[in-house]
Amino acid sequence: MQRMGIYSLCCLILVSFVIKMGESEPDLSAKVHIVHTEKPQDDEEHEAFHLRTLADALGSDDAAKNSMLYSYNAAACGFSAKLTPDQVQQLSGKPGIIQIVASSTYHLHGKSGKNKIRRPGGVRY
Repeated sequence: MQRMGIYSLCCLILVSFVIKMGESEPDLSAKVHIVHTEKPQDDEEHEAFHLRTLADALGSDDAAKNSMLYSYNAAACGFSAKLTPDQVQQLSGKPGIIQIVASSTYHLHGKSGKNKIRRPGGVRY
C-alpha cells in the first residue's frame, strides 16, 4: 500500500514538472520583426499606442510587454517585437499597421586580408 502512495506521488510530481516546462518554454518560431505604424492620434504616447496595438493582436498586455523590444518614434513610427508567423498575420490586419518586416542583420566585409577596400588610386584604408 505504501508503494502505491509513493508511485502516485512520483507521477504527480512528474506530471506537474512537465506541465510547468511546457508553460515556460519559449516559442522557438518567434522572430524579431519591425512593425511600421501610423502616428498615434490625440497626443497618445507612442509606446502606449504600440503596446495597445500589440496587445490587441496578442491577447493581453503582459504578452505585449514580453514581446516588444523597442518603440521607435524619431525618424519613423513603429516598434520591434518577437512575433510568431501567426502573430504577424493577426497583427497585419489591425488598423494603423502600415508594414511588418522581419528584422535582418547585415555584416560588412572587406576591411581585412587581401581584399581590403581601396581608395581611388590604390591607397588602402
